[in-house]
Amino acid sequence: MGTLQHIQHQISGLNELIKINNDRIAGYQKAIESTTDASLKTVFEGYTDQSKGYVNELNDYIHLLGGSPTDGTTLSGKMHHTWMDLKSAFGKKDNHSILADCEQGEDAAKIAYRKALDDKELIWEDEKVVTLLTNQLNGLKIAHDAIKALRDSSKQVA
Repeated sequence: MGTLQHIQHQISGLNELIKINNDRIAGYQKAIESTTDASLKTVFEGYTDQSKGYVNELNDYIHLLGGSPTDGTTLSGKMHHTWMDLKSAFGKKDNHSILADCEQGEDAAKIAYRKALDDKELIWEDEKVVTLLTNQLNGLKIAHDAIKALRDSSKQVA
């Protein structure tokens, strides 16, 4: 793979992570709208801000590579949000189901980051981007575990 192709592949990979973070932002915004629990709204707002920060960091790196960052979302994210809308229209939208939807989004984000870090074609030789993605993945793992714990405790209360 030539240098230009390598850079384009990196930009494409980073843009996919921007999309997954945009999915995450959209998912948490739906969760905020779906609950009346003020403490959950605060948690969801925090994770929305986390992804906005991740997007800004990824945007900066893409600019450094000479690329143009995306502002879109993934097709699977759009489908997931449509499914969440349908479920809430026809079913009970309690905190447990909201948190379960959030956990699915966290799973998708972790998978996307792991895929990017494991992509041998990307050849992440730049330690800065490896550190950036690893730190973001670690933050996503912490968020996932927190959402899962909240989901599990909400089931016990229900």
